[in-house]
Amino acid sequence: MLSDRLPPRIVAAVRDAARARILPRFRALAPGDVHAKSGPADLVTRADTEAEAEITAAIRDFWPEAEVLGEEAVAADHALRARMGEAEWAVVIDPVDGTWNFAKGLPLFGSMVAVLHHGVPVWGMLYDPVGDDWIEAGTDAPATFARPADRRPVATSDEGRTRRLNGYVPMGLFARETQLRLSRDLVDFARATSLRCACHEYRMLAQGSVEFLLSGPVPHPWDHAAGALCVARAGGVVRFLDGAPYDAQRRKGVLLAAASPALWDDLAARFAYLA
Repeated sequence: MLSDRLPPRIVAAVRDAARARILPRFRALAPGDVHAKSGPADLVTRADTEAEAEITAAIRDFWPEAEVLGEEAVAADHALRARMGEAEWAVVIDPVDGTWNFAKGLPLFGSMVAVLHHGVPVWGMLYDPVGDDWIEAGTDAPATFARPADRRPVATSDEGRTRRLNGYVPMGLFARETQLRLSRDLVDFARATSLRCACHEYRMLAQGSVEFLLSGPVPHPWDHAAGALCVARAGGVVRFLDGAPYDAQRRKGVLLAAASPALWDDLAARFAYLA
């Protein structure tokens, strides 16, 4: 069982790193502060690496028994990826989710942290450094929208009519032939787009502003573990399209997050060809 003392300390570590390492770099990156990883749209900045290092050091200081693993550490050593699903306790960090937005000066980025127990999320945080607020959830607590001075519960949408559904689909992560089929299917909805930031997409779903989101075919834990738990604890459902529950050990498969069990079933049937 996760100790009650740990989440507030993780939250504090994330907020401290945002103030010291992320916000001072926003719209102030030098040319040498931004680098491409797997391609021109997959970026890493000095803010990513510095914030991840600071959060990692802080958590290891007060929770030395846990594996603390960040997106940039895994990018440097792919062998670390397995530990996210295998460790008894792991803390998975995405220091700047939406790095493309961040690097381009768009204030739509966040920090995502999840605590995993044998690969299953038991606590998650979706933090907005610009607003200094976050959505937080645990397996024994509902999802809440939190600020330093207050918090309130959040709940997913109850909309189920197809023509009124809004969602997020990362079109560019799919093969071209899949993109063509998706583009035809998505016209049935009110709107389907992408924020290029999983943190804010999951926040919008958990708060009832949209009704669904899809992952790409390779669902990295740093992009989805915290969001999956927050949406589930807000009343939604997050599963792989084959019906399997979220598990950080899984390397392939498209995740569908929906605002309700009934909507998940309907959308899973529509998007079954992605499974």
